Amino acid sequence: MNDRITISIVTHNSRHIFDVLDNLKTELGLASNYEIHIFDNASQTNYIEQLESYGSFITLHTSAENKGFGYGHNQVLTKVSTRYAVIFNPDVLITKEALDNVVQRMREDGQLAAVCPKVLNSDGTTQYLVRQKLDVFDYMLRFVPFQAIKKLFDKRLSYYECRDLPDNQTSYIKMGSGCFMVIDIDKFNQIGGFDERFFMYFEDNDLCLRFGKAGYKILYTPFETVIHLYEKGAHKSKKLFKIFLQSMIKFFNKWGWRFF
Repeated sequence: MNDRITISIVTHNSRHIFDVLDNLKTELGLASNYEIHIFDNASQTNYIEQLESYGSFITLHTSAENKGFGYGHNQVLTKVSTRYAVIFNPDVLITKEALDNVVQRMREDGQLAAVCPKVLNSDGTTQYLVRQKLDVFDYMLRFVPFQAIKKLFDKRLSYYECRDLPDNQTSYIKMGSGCFMVIDIDKFNQIGGFDERFFMYFEDNDLCLRFGKAGYKILYTPFETVIHLYEKGAHKSKKLFKIFLQSMIKFFNKWGWRFF
């Protein structure tokens, strides 16, 4: 183990990755305590070449086959020698101060398996990605295009999205978002890392529930924030929606079907 911190980013022709890397370069500089690992899942040749142009600022791992989000992170996180890592989406922006502070919160509590910051849209509004429970009705309600129906179930959605989490203190949560999560690598490896049966979607919920089952805690902090350039791919793409449904079925088959 060493005192450095791994940043693990999985890509597949990811639209925002170069803005993300430029932001990290500006915030961290060329020499920092952070090691940036990119695991690329079979992107196009010109995309790989652009990643390679970042030189020693990143460590690039490439795969000829796209085996998914969890697989890519497992390939990195099972091999690095740092104690802590950041699971970092290729569409997240953060300041060095926030990054340092959220890592420090992890260092201060040995019972923590993960720390999750407040996630914002680019306009500064909150993305409500924390979950205390999961059921089929609430998941599908988010895909309903009619605002009148969503308004009818607003209280239910508010509870589901944990909108009542306080902004003036940290909270322990059951499930945080895998778009940005600081983890203890020993605890991550102890529970077997990401379940690679989830190609994409639900793998972060599954990971968090297994952390909880192993007796570890997950901390949510509203004091540190990240910007998530969230595009709601499963809402717009039939292919991604199909992957979402496949992962949802796998998740509830594993953890038990709960409809309401």
